[in-house]
Amino acid sequence: MNETFKDKFPHIKLTLSKIRSLKREMQSVGEDAELQPVTIAMAFVYFEKLVLQGRLNKHNRKMLEECFRVHRRELIQFEFTTLVALQMALYLPDSMVLPHYRRL
Repeated sequence: MNETFKDKFPHIKLTLSKIRSLKREMQSVGEDAELQPVTIAMAFVYFEKLVLQGRLNKHNRKMLEECFRVHRRELIQFEFTTLVALQMALYLPDSMVLPHYRRL
């Protein structure tokens, strides 16, 4: 599956299994923080958008794997960079969120 994913999305520098692993970690952190499943589902959509844009690489992936251990000052920089990458478009139609929500 990783090879098929790489053939379909050659610009993405992460394997499909790594993306799935990161999403499992996001889910775990979200559940530990007692976030609503719909919030976690929305985070998955934003995450996938960034992945498909090729915005995630080995360096920033490692930060995610450390359970989001980022200093508050650094977090603001990441938030702004993320908002720019998402083109400030934070509204998500139900059709994008529901598939993730159902799986959760």
